[in-house]
Amino acid sequence: MSEKEKKTEELEQETVEVEETLETSADTDEEVQEEVKSDVEVLQEKLEEMEDKFLRASAEIANVTNRNRNEREQLQKYRSQDLGKKLLTSLDNLERAIAIEVSDEQGARLKKGIEMVLESMRHAFKEEGIEEIPAEGVTFDPTLHQAVQTIPANDEYPADSIVQVLQKGYKLHDRVLRPSMVVVAQ
Repeated sequence: MSEKEKKTEELEQETVEVEETLETSADTDEEVQEEVKSDVEVLQEKLEEMEDKFLRASAEIANVTNRNRNEREQLQKYRSQDLGKKLLTSLDNLERAIAIEVSDEQGARLKKGIEMVLESMRHAFKEEGIEEIPAEGVTFDPTLHQAVQTIPANDEYPADSIVQVLQKGYKLHDRVLRPSMVVVAQ
């Protein structure tokens, strides 16, 4: 073999080695690209999962905030409920005291003082949203009235109408504090 042939053979061998290296390198590049692509997909899924968790947490926070605001509004709206229930018997007693007939001047002055106290209680109740439930002459409503007696219906009192109020009922906004005790025509 001549020197020229040796060099040609060496060059051919180097060319083959370079081609093999390039092929291996190309395969490795494809593997790296696929691996990177796979990592990107995994990271994308994690990102979407975290975004979903974030949105759910944000919605839950908004719901809790709304629920707390509504509860505070309800507490504020009905804050007078317990006190109102306790004072209803006092209001009834003052109304009974006013109904008593007096014959002397001292009794009349006492009655005038009771009327003033009664009026100030009614005013305070009204300011807090406590109002009397309309009863006499209206149609019986079991959510507002409690029937304690019935009488036969007639031309003057049709069926399910309230004939007489035995005890006044009161409500606070839309809640019944005490139903009206009534006589109902049946």
